[in-house]
Amino acid sequence: MARLFVNQLTVIDCSCLDPDSGLVGESWAVDLELAGNLDAQGMVLDFGVVKRSIRQVIDDYADHKLLVPARWPGLTSRADRGQTQLVFVDRIGRAVHHTSPESALCVLDTERVDAGSLTAHLQRRLSRSIPDNVSDVVVRLRTEETDGAYYRYSHGLKKHGGACQRIAHGHRSRLVVYENGRRSERWERHWAQKWRGIYLASRDDEVPASAPNRLRFSYRASEGEFTLELDRDRCYMLDSESTVECIAEHLVRELKRLSPASSFRVHAFEGLNKGAIAESQWAPVRS
Repeated sequence: MARLFVNQLTVIDCSCLDPDSGLVGESWAVDLELAGNLDAQGMVLDFGVVKRSIRQVIDDYADHKLLVPARWPGLTSRADRGQTQLVFVDRIGRAVHHTSPESALCVLDTERVDAGSLTAHLQRRLSRSIPDNVSDVVVRLRTEETDGAYYRYSHGLKKHGGACQRIAHGHRSRLVVYENGRRSERWERHWAQKWRGIYLASRDDEVPASAPNRLRFSYRASEGEFTLELDRDRCYMLDSESTVECIAEHLVRELKRLSPASSFRVHAFEGLNKGAIAESQWAPVRS
């Protein structure tokens, strides 16, 4: 029996409803192994088919979606005319209210969403999509290996024509900051801690919430109506859209405000191996 592999076939950028952390963003690289008999071409499966068809199955299943643990006892849901309303209460009583089209959700038959539970569901889904000569499919999910700062954020882009419009999808993202031309781990740690498990919201999307300690966001996009409400301290407001370009620009402006005499260059990642760069110019402090 022959085996083939494809490392980082795709990246799943998503958000999860977590019993301990509430709403958190995540990015998993997907590695794949296929085992089976050789076909008439002498292949287990053409790499072109793997990169096109199998990747599409994975992306359609979980990418840019909110991953929901259906067995978590603090979850209630109601579906009506293509819209699903969720209320998720974590271990310490913090509630996330979410309404979206069904296409924005990946509901897993598990009590907790993690790499293991998602892997099992993906393997079962892919086993129904492979040719008869392929007898085994192995999926491995991994986060980016980094010894530097990273943060996990969720967001939604109402103006986006694709899956980024979904109000609660997210990323696990590195952050690289240069101050006066030198790497600044201090500023990287500062923002990674401030934004660990945050919802980055556009101020334009805010609507009245159910309580003073809550924030609510709502908009209509091409897929349908989206709303999200969560605790105020889990949100960070932006005066712009929450694209990675705007995030990088915001970080530079804030760094410049905190340290006016310095120049900054920020590499803000959006998941793995992609992102935006913003920079400021040095300006002397005048007395």
